[in-house]
Amino acid sequence: MIKIKDLEYQYKSSELIYTYNLEVNQGEIVAILGQSGSGKSTLLDLLAGFIEPSKGFILLNEKDLLSLSVEKRPMSILFQNHNLFEHLNVQKNILLGLGKIKNDHIKKVQNILKEVELENFEYTLSSQLSGGQQQRVALARVLIRDQPILLLDEPFTGLDEQTRLIMLDLVQKITKEHKLHTIMVTHEIEDCKKIANKVYKMQDNKLVKQ
Repeated sequence: MIKIKDLEYQYKSSELIYTYNLEVNQGEIVAILGQSGSGKSTLLDLLAGFIEPSKGFILLNEKDLLSLSVEKRPMSILFQNHNLFEHLNVQKNILLGLGKIKNDHIKKVQNILKEVELENFEYTLSSQLSGGQQQRVALARVLIRDQPILLLDEPFTGLDEQTRLIMLDLVQKITKEHKLHTIMVTHEIEDCKKIANKVYKMQDNKLVKQ
């Protein structure tokens, strides 16, 4: 379980203090709603270690995550911008960030591509993929890191309706099968209704369970 307790953050340019309390169980998707600028993405930055809170706790199975550096935090992030290298093929994009490539990594890529339904695209250049296919590659790159926490920062904004629904189903399936703790930041209420186990909303700079 992820437990976020009395976590606070204040930007230097603002008097506002954002406060977060949140729990996410293994295999669960928690959605966070809020207007642009309400502070919902700030929580993801705090979880990832990009910024430091003024107080509070982030625990994974009672282990303190705030004491860990960015690269050691057990989480992966899927952004709206998939950040693929268009001159590289799908396999090479997925393998980026793993360091020295081992033989079992190649087999793992092939298995993950089956999960995201791209098994026939391993050697296709990313520039030749549709927007939905590129997001599947980005999701595969997240999965190969095999981390217990998945953060989604409005990754499906801009996709057509049918593709977005397919991606939501895929995230739900992967969260259950890999027993992830998934936190999804979104402004789409319909996304929450479709796959979220719990929904929180930023209200008056505080995260409130709906």
